[in-house]
Amino acid sequence: MDNKRTLGIALLGSLLTLPATATALADEVVEQIELGLDLYQEEDYGGAIAELEFAINDIRSLVSGRIAETFPEPPSGWSAEQAQSAGGGGAAALLGGGGAMLERQYRQEGGDGQMEATLMVDNPMVQGMAAMFNNPALIAAQPELERERMGRETAIVKWEADRSRAEVSLLLDSRILMQVTGQNLDSPDVAVELLRDWDLDAVREQAAR
Repeated sequence: MDNKRTLGIALLGSLLTLPATATALADEVVEQIELGLDLYQEEDYGGAIAELEFAINDIRSLVSGRIAETFPEPPSGWSAEQAQSAGGGGAAALLGGGGAMLERQYRQEGGDGQMEATLMVDNPMVQGMAAMFNNPALIAAQPELERERMGRETAIVKWEADRSRAEVSLLLDSRILMQVTGQNLDSPDVAVELLRDWDLDAVREQAAR
């Protein structure tokens, strides 16, 4: 029984070190973990697993909420919706397996311009983009692509003038892909500046494993 209590307390401690942005939800997480610990000690393993899975899902919601807060504010002359999970569904959420895919929509006021900021963390699609970022020759071979320095980071800008479409991508730490895509734009500049305004340090902090 002592070993079980030690294991349960260790699990509780490790989960409680994760960030919490909503007090009510955080309190519910604590209750779920404590109930899971009690059920584990009673050898009701199925019930313990269920409670801890609920707690983990709620913790993921807390973490994703913090990630959503890192999205840049709309530039002058633009409005923005709240960040949410890719594909809709209200509050941002982490995908199964710990990966995250969040997005925020931006619209030009009094114009047709549209932009979408997307953030992917530990998502299989990130690995596909990593090959391009690590291959300067591949970038140079495509005339519509160019590199853009953003502090110490490098972004890839794709501008299709005939379609008035821009795509700006930045890869952080080989696991965080940040993109801004825009349509009906006069130039890629507004998309580049939107990505430049993203707080990279905050993204790293909130997306930390």
